[in-house]
Amino acid sequence: MNDQAEALRQLVKQHSDTQNQKETRFLSVTSGKGGVGKSNFSLNFSLALQRLGMKVLVLDADIGMANIDVLMGTSSKYNLYHLIKNEKTIWDIISIGPEGLHYIAGGSGLLELVRLTEQEIDRFGREILKLQGQYDYIIFDTGAGLSKETAQFITSSDETIVVTTPEPTSITDAYALIKMVNSLDSDVNFRLVVNRSTDRQEGEMTANNISNVTKRFLNIDLPVLGYISDDVHVSKSVKKQMPLLMLFPDSEASKGIMLIAKDFLNIPHKSNSSGVKGFLHKLFRRTR
Repeated sequence: MNDQAEALRQLVKQHSDTQNQKETRFLSVTSGKGGVGKSNFSLNFSLALQRLGMKVLVLDADIGMANIDVLMGTSSKYNLYHLIKNEKTIWDIISIGPEGLHYIAGGSGLLELVRLTEQEIDRFGREILKLQGQYDYIIFDTGAGLSKETAQFITSSDETIVVTTPEPTSITDAYALIKMVNSLDSDVNFRLVVNRSTDRQEGEMTANNISNVTKRFLNIDLPVLGYISDDVHVSKSVKKQMPLLMLFPDSEASKGIMLIAKDFLNIPHKSNSSGVKGFLHKLFRRTR
């Protein structure tokens, strides 16, 4: 693990030499209910961004069903808990997955965030600040629904992608989540992804239904990031414990995810990111 930590230090040093002026942006991926393919999307979307030249770190922020490492067929000994308890550094808890994707495994450390002492907050903050400029995007794969921990990550991120499917229960729960988050912080920037769509028409209809309701009752504009086909290759990749983009790069779902990643990088984003410092300020302001 010490060798891996040193390798990570060298990798991020090389990255910072050429991109030290970039501001790290934080992105949460969430859903109103479980079983909509959120974690699969988080993983493959992160890989897609990396293939497009972005430096990405994925943090598994799903306390109950942490499974990013399982989807990749990898494992990690350490997580946020070991960082918070001063047992490991930030470089020690970052693991390297397929195609060199950096990730932090899920674990009980997320629960610890709500009861840190001032001393633990200071140390945690110093460690996280080391990530500033080392990554273009830090992506949180949050738990489904709105736990206290999920709410913290969403309201502290620069943007939040809500994943839904055309199923009525998924649509209803996605709207409910957006409504609850909006009641906590009306400045959250949402984007929508419709997963498991039979065709584009169904995807557009689903997106329009949610967008119209959020606009009418919450006065929220909900931009649609894209649609992903209902594709049998997704379940096959899960069983193989290998990312869809690697195992079936020409599948319709893979093409949809790559298109979403390209569109995401091309659309104008609000230039209100304050980087790692801003993220920490918002995160701990909500935990005190």
